[in-house]
Amino acid sequence: MTARAIELPLTKAVAATLRAGELLHLSGPLFTARDAAHKRLIEGLERGDPPPFPLENAVIYYVGPAPAREGRVIGPAGPTTSGRLDPYTPPLLGRGVSGLIGKGTRSDEVKAALRRHGAVYLAAVGGAAALLSQQIVSSRVIAYEELGPEAVRELVVVAFPVIVVNDSHGGDAYEEGRRQYVRPRE
Repeated sequence: MTARAIELPLTKAVAATLRAGELLHLSGPLFTARDAAHKRLIEGLERGDPPPFPLENAVIYYVGPAPAREGRVIGPAGPTTSGRLDPYTPPLLGRGVSGLIGKGTRSDEVKAALRRHGAVYLAAVGGAAALLSQQIVSSRVIAYEELGPEAVRELVVVAFPVIVVNDSHGGDAYEEGRRQYVRPRE
């Protein structure tokens, strides 16, 4: 299967064309945030603080990269389990976030919010952190520096490989895969 090249930021119009199971190569800016950063981000938004990056059409990668070795932009940067971020996801989608990258399944509430807001959930391959980091050409901390690896970063990626898991139309690659390959019990 050939990967489809997608330029970031991810507009809602482009997100609407993506389908569950589709392989993508993302290029452009995305933002990192894990548990602690999401908590602070949501608390700030609830207080009326401006977000540390533009949420409209943003893609958030659930990652806490390791320190960079000499001569590298970033250390290993593999996805974290997305389910832990489910409580924070619907409010961010409501503010214009159009894509999320992680690993694992999402709750029914998040899947409904993806459909409602025209956004997508993408999976990066877990266990391939060193390989994924090779697709990151720049990294800079933009918020919550004191959180170390969980600080919010702006990454610029080139041909960053992901799979559409949940599309904005209700498609779910994990469910479709199970239906295709799991044999009924006799």
